[in-house]
Amino acid sequence: MIQFAKPDVEQFFRTFGIQTFAVSPDEEQLVFSTNLNGTYNLWAMDLPLTFPYPLSFQNQSCQELTYDKSGAYVIAVMDKDGDENGQIYAVSAKGGQVKTLREAEGYSLHTPILSNDGKQLFYTSNKEDQTFMKSYAYNLETSLEETILHGEEAITLLMSKSPEESSFLYGRFFGNTYSLPYVKVGEEEILVTPDRSPEHTFAGAVYTSETEIYLLTNYRDDFSYLAKFDLTTREFQKVVQLENEDLSDIQYCSKSHRLYLVSQKGVVDAFYEYDLHSGEIEKVETPVTIIEKVVIGGKGGVYLLGCSPTIPFNIYQKSNQGWSQLTNYSVPGVASEDMVEPETVTYPSYDGLQIEALLFQAKEENDNGHMILWPHGGPQVAERASFRSLFQFLLHRGYSIFAPNFRGSSGYGLSFKRLVEGDWGYGPRLDNIHGLEWLIEQGYADREKIMLMGGSYGGYMALLLHGRHPDYFKAVVDIFGPSHLFSFVDSVPEHWKPATKQLIGDPEKDKAKLTEHSPHTYVETMTKPMLVIQGAQDPRVVKEESDQIVKALKERGRDVDYLVLEDEGHGFSKKENEMAVYRKVLAFLDQYS
Repeated sequence: MIQFAKPDVEQFFRTFGIQTFAVSPDEEQLVFSTNLNGTYNLWAMDLPLTFPYPLSFQNQSCQELTYDKSGAYVIAVMDKDGDENGQIYAVSAKGGQVKTLREAEGYSLHTPILSNDGKQLFYTSNKEDQTFMKSYAYNLETSLEETILHGEEAITLLMSKSPEESSFLYGRFFGNTYSLPYVKVGEEEILVTPDRSPEHTFAGAVYTSETEIYLLTNYRDDFSYLAKFDLTTREFQKVVQLENEDLSDIQYCSKSHRLYLVSQKGVVDAFYEYDLHSGEIEKVETPVTIIEKVVIGGKGGVYLLGCSPTIPFNIYQKSNQGWSQLTNYSVPGVASEDMVEPETVTYPSYDGLQIEALLFQAKEENDNGHMILWPHGGPQVAERASFRSLFQFLLHRGYSIFAPNFRGSSGYGLSFKRLVEGDWGYGPRLDNIHGLEWLIEQGYADREKIMLMGGSYGGYMALLLHGRHPDYFKAVVDIFGPSHLFSFVDSVPEHWKPATKQLIGDPEKDKAKLTEHSPHTYVETMTKPMLVIQGAQDPRVVKEESDQIVKALKERGRDVDYLVLEDEGHGFSKKENEMAVYRKVLAFLDQYS
């Protein structure tokens, strides 16, 4: 009998991804952005057949997809080498040449919406207002006429339009914990929630008729709930609230007159169906723990993109018989049962605040005794029970992983999420340290065998923890993390700056605090071996953030390795780059374990 070798980490590197998807109005075609050929392109499947075929050959990431009403073509927003400056293109449903619809080099265009007659394209861009952005209506027939729909003193995004296009729904975003929904009818602008204060957020809204809007908001509450707004009476009404769950996405099916809702509760998502006729809500079991996107087809079909810790992102379709899996992405040659499911744990921080975390323990036959602390990015997001090939291949090599949802993380209510605002480097830092102490006390980790790795805000936290608590760690990996808060605040995209001051602080008014919270302040005590990874096209954490910390460390004779990816931004859009990074990370950790 033929014997095969045990799976190698190379197989985890070969796992493919899905960024977003759309379903044609007749539900006979599905288009999705995937890196099947090593870089992200648009691929399609003819339903109910599920064999994919390529549509585009741009070799670039796609953030948004939407079909025109007839299903003849797809509108796609794609950037270049991860620069996040999405431009708007059209692609025939049959594939082939990609046609540019709207572009503005160096600027971002997004949230494309087509008019009912297909003659106008609505979208939002920072091309004329880099701080607050504007929304536009572009005439697709003449390719000449473009009018400004709005320009506001806040980041204002066009979100939706009423069925007969008599009104438009906008969102004004002042920060991650303060956003307001507005409806514009002619020249009149109507706030959908009763008041602007106390500060609250909304997570999405849909029209169910010309005058009825259902939305998700936490107005006067800690968790987001389902609410209704009547444009005729101007009445706002709370409809459904789930205990300690943040409703995070809403979709409407006009065929069944039902709402489909996604909720976040800590590390997992849940899916609900709300019947607008009966007012009953029902939880719908799904084959995934994380729901990235929900699409309602023109015939009433329900589709979702989701994943679990041991199953990569796939697209699923709901039927009376349950869920069918339309894509079949997995780790090549590795069964789900051979990977690691995390344990959800809770521990008290320095002030008694309860912190939830995911604990991935390497299987006994692979365990090398080392624990990796992984502070997540954001910071106002959360580490979820999702699939990370990075985690699974490190677990396969014997590294256990601890990922705490420190204060400021999402999924635990608005007040918890706000705890990081103005406090980037104190409370969250100590939440991580107390998590390590808890791990050691519980016997999960050896004090002499702890590694540290994070990306984005997690990279910032890795640098800060290294500088302030170096004795905990054997080696540190920083993936595009801010190193100096003064330069970081100054270099973020213009439309981020108002919210960034609320999140981090004002460089002039809060100079002492930003100095205390900047990793660069503690470069003298960064004594452990480091690997720094940076995308040269990163618009969020610019290359200078990594350059300056690497330079300072090298000037002090520190052991630091620096990998710059010239054709990447704030992440990895090309499989060969992702694999190069993972190999580098693994070799680095193995060297010091």
